[in-house]
Parts: sequence; structure tokens; C-alpha cells
Amino acid sequence: LWKLTQEDQDALNQTQNTQPAMLAAGFATYRVLASEVDLSSICMAGHSLGEYTALVAAGSLDFAEGITLVRKRAELMQSAVPVGTGAMAAILGLDDDKVVQICADATGGVVEAVNFNSPGQVVIAGEKKAVNKACESMKEAGARRALVLPVSVPSHCSLMNEAAKDFSYSIDAVNFKMGETSVLQNVDASYADDANEIKLKLVEQLCKPVLWTSSVQKMQQFGVKKLIELGPGKVLAGLTRRIDK
Repeated sequence: LWKLTQEDQDALNQTQNTQPAMLAAGFATYRVLASEVDLSSICMAGHSLGEYTALVAAGSLDFAEGITLVRKRAELMQSAVPVGTGAMAAILGLDDDKVVQICADATGGVVEAVNFNSPGQVVIAGEKKAVNKACESMKEAGARRALVLPVSVPSHCSLMNEAAKDFSYSIDAVNFKMGETSVLQNVDASYADDANEIKLKLVEQLCKPVLWTSSVQKMQQFGVKKLIELGPGKVLAGLTRRIDK
């Protein structure tokens, strides 16, 4: 994996390699910081793939098993929809409810709101033609931007239903446990009560929306005052500031 990240950019850009590399990078960042400062925390969370990194960091999932699992997840996601037929787009400047309504009213294929990232930023996903058509409707409704994203897989929508069913077999074969720190999971912005519930939520996450805004709001309710983003970049820190300064 390290060789891939250093020497083969084309291979790294394939999602079955990108996902394990992102998990490794995020967990490595966590390990380095944890060796330097006290990282005891009220809770952890991760956005989409990042949820797996959070579960590894929390002690719910073994690192090596996590790497194997996210590679399988990526392979199933990639094979679920023929290349070139799915799409995702970021919608900026519309209320969540308005985005959901436009998707519900859309014709010509599957398009759904899948990432509730912050107030005024929602990502939609589905069949390419339907996503493009919905983007035009979003602009007509007053969206500041409707930007198609450079991704090959329409994540977290119903086009991933079959992938989720297949993934359930892979996830059943992996040992999960309740970690030292609770992890807020994407599908419902709440903790699981046991290891089996963690697994069920990870399967659902493949074909259901990421509730990041709700997750940050839940952290506030639990008394979180500071959120530390561990991994390359500052995307989640930026989103979190838009949810609450």
C-alpha cells in the first residue's frame, strides 16, 4: 500500500486502492498525534469511509481487518454501477428540504440526496442523466452552484442496494466489538448499542445518506467543545465551522 501511494498515482486513483489508503493515512495520523498528546475524547465520528477509520481508532475494528474490509467495500461499490452511468453533484445554497424535494420530483432515473454535509451544502447521487437534470432544476430553484463531482461511483444512494446486500456477507465475517470510545455512525447520527448494530449500520451506510450535520449537532448535545480532524486535508473542519462556529 505504501509503495502504491509513492509510485503509482493511476492505481491509487482506483477506488479499491484509494479507500484502503485513506483509512491507513487517517489512522496513521491518529496514531502519531495520540503519541504526542492526550486524545481521550467524548466521541468519534467519520464521514462515509472515515467512519471505518473512526471505528479502528476507537478500538472497535482491527486495523488489518479494516483495510481488507474497505477494499472489498470499494470493489462492490465499483461493480454495482457500470462505469460512466452514475454521478454525484454538490448542491450549494439550497435548504436540505428543497434539495430532497427536487430529487423526489425528478424524472428520468434515480437521483437522491446522499450527503447532508452542512447547512446549504448537500450532495446528490444517482444515474448520470438524472443527476444532470436535477442540477439544472437546483439552479432554477436558486442554488448558488450545482457542481458535478469527479467520482466514478454514486455513493450512498439506492443504486448501491445490491452492493450492500453482498457487503453484508463480508462484514459478517469480521469481528467487531464495542470500542473504548463511542462512534457516532453516519446513517442515524447515533451510537450503536452492540457490535452487531455497528455492522448493520455500516451495511446500511452503503445505500443511505451520510448525516454529517446531524452528527456534529449530536456532538454538541454531548458537550463536545473541540473537534479535531485527523487525516489529510481540512474538509470536515470547514464543514463543521459552517454547522457551528
